[in-house]
Amino acid sequence: MDEKQDGLWENIKTIIYALLIAGLFRTLFFQPFWIPSGSMKETLLIGDFLFVNKMAYGYSRFSCPFAICPINGRIFGSEPERGDIVVFRHPGTGADYIKRVVGMPGDRVQMRDGILYLNDEAAPQEPAGDFVEVFARQGSAGQFPRCENAPVGEGGECRKSRAIETLPNGVSYPVLNIVDNGAGDNTPVFTVPEGHFFFIGDNRDNSLDSRMPRQVGGVGMVPFDHLIGRARHVVFSAEGRSLFFFWTWRGDRFFQRLQ
Repeated sequence: MDEKQDGLWENIKTIIYALLIAGLFRTLFFQPFWIPSGSMKETLLIGDFLFVNKMAYGYSRFSCPFAICPINGRIFGSEPERGDIVVFRHPGTGADYIKRVVGMPGDRVQMRDGILYLNDEAAPQEPAGDFVEVFARQGSAGQFPRCENAPVGEGGECRKSRAIETLPNGVSYPVLNIVDNGAGDNTPVFTVPEGHFFFIGDNRDNSLDSRMPRQVGGVGMVPFDHLIGRARHVVFSAEGRSLFFFWTWRGDRFFQRLQ
């Protein structure tokens, strides 16, 4: 077996081990999550596969195994911190979502001209070029990405303006812009209730999050007991419609740490 075949076999074994771990430990410690949409680009790409640490914030009534923890509340873990990437259950539909925490209980959160304001202070954004991807169908749904430079022909370069945003606690990450004055670029001031959190997607014009009410598909404020866990690493990533299409795996995203 040559070096290329050795590498391919090692990658296949890695995926098999990851799936076995997912089946064994999902109930107790981790939950596998497959990224289905582009709301968290560029931090998370469609086709990324990751494990969510369910112990990060303790067990909730949604994830408590074998009835060993209280019906309400958690027996260990802590609250999320600003900038954490969290999987949670949509308070209205129960579907699993993944977004970034930006607003803590008691915070005032607002978007003004695409800039995030926390307690009346802007979260600084430093321009950082463009995020570029191929305009092609992505993931199991086969959707085309949205582009700031639209219209773009299939196979062409799809571009979005990129900036590095920094939260008050020093956490920095890239955010993307597709259109100016988008639906979520200017909002009223939201006050986060006690025991709730404000979530937003990094791909700002392509995310239904806490900026939008549930009546129009947003998530509103998310209660603490709806949090499932924190995402810290991408295990592997596939550009194709299935994780088993190994020829579509993104080699540069194996075990990539999230920020």
